[in-house]
Amino acid sequence: SLRREEGHTGHRPPGRRHTRFSARFGAVSSASLPVWRLLLCLILPSLSGCTAAPAYEGPPGSHFDGERFVNREPVERSFADFVRLGWGAITDAASWPEWVEIEQQTIPHTRVEEGISVTFINHATFLLQVVGINILTDPVYSERVSPFRWLGPRRVHAPGVRMEDLPPIDVVLISHNHYDHLDEDTLLDLAQRQEEPPLILAGLGNGALFSRLGLARHRDMDWSQSVAIGDLEIVFTECRHMSGRGIGDQGKTLWGAFVVRSSAGGIYYAGDSGYGPHYRETGQQYGPISLSLLPIGAYEPRWFMADGHLNPAEAVQAHLDLESRQSVGIHFGTFQLTYEGIDQPVIDLGRALEQSGVSNGQFQVLAPGETRRFGSARR
Repeated sequence: SLRREEGHTGHRPPGRRHTRFSARFGAVSSASLPVWRLLLCLILPSLSGCTAAPAYEGPPGSHFDGERFVNREPVERSFADFVRLGWGAITDAASWPEWVEIEQQTIPHTRVEEGISVTFINHATFLLQVVGINILTDPVYSERVSPFRWLGPRRVHAPGVRMEDLPPIDVVLISHNHYDHLDEDTLLDLAQRQEEPPLILAGLGNGALFSRLGLARHRDMDWSQSVAIGDLEIVFTECRHMSGRGIGDQGKTLWGAFVVRSSAGGIYYAGDSGYGPHYRETGQQYGPISLSLLPIGAYEPRWFMADGHLNPAEAVQAHLDLESRQSVGIHFGTFQLTYEGIDQPVIDLGRALEQSGVSNGQFQVLAPGETRRFGSARR
């Protein structure tokens, strides 16, 4: 497939142009056009429902009304909001570079028994190595994060580590089913390259999609449910976001964050989330947290994005709420999903850290392919 040919090779896809002329808007950066193209590829498939994921079926509960999952405080979007967002993507979105060359890295150790090892692949994809178990978060190796192979947000750099250079993966954490977090081709490739495919953990309702893809090792989880894997306990926790792979399946599967508890310390993986009391509550219930992976990108414009995405200042506050010993920024610099420039999340994070008195060592940003080791802490 085009997605596999381009997205998994680690080389710059050929034939990209730096600018594209528009008679109406003048010279428009082709890097900014995919933002509004994404809106088209989300709206058009909804007319037929061809991209919708299978829906969860179960009794109503505290965050499921019988048809859709809901946040503690509802997130509401109107058609006019999407029109306003789309127009702003044309007029207000910063231009991203067409391509950023990186040097792909290899993983230093196949297994890590002491402490916590973290490797940044791209976007929200991280390799976590702890107590001999290898975990991959929201793995995305495809060229685009979209229902289509020819339209939608396109990566601007190669994955920091080639898929063939990954160690055996034991567990995959899927925070929710948006295309930049649940990549079907990548999940299939991961399963095919191992004799025993990784166990996929995700929120309620997602297992039906995995089964439809032919992936047999998966488990759906509700908020506060946990799974024991070796010496790990993995808990699915509340966050403030939404789900959907088309308009017709909005809210039909559950989104969430993960806490990985081990003798090396607790690890919090936020996935995508707006700010809310769940950070403090998670830290109090499942702490101490040694390391948090917190999103710092895809946050502008705030009038639309605040409900589901942290900005860097809120990420720093989440770090403090969790009482996390250290944090690492995620969800930036790979796909242009929103208005801010490619470097703005790191710039804004630096300002937020200075204002809050949190050091760069306590809240770090990794380069694609970079591995960092964090010391152990008692649970």
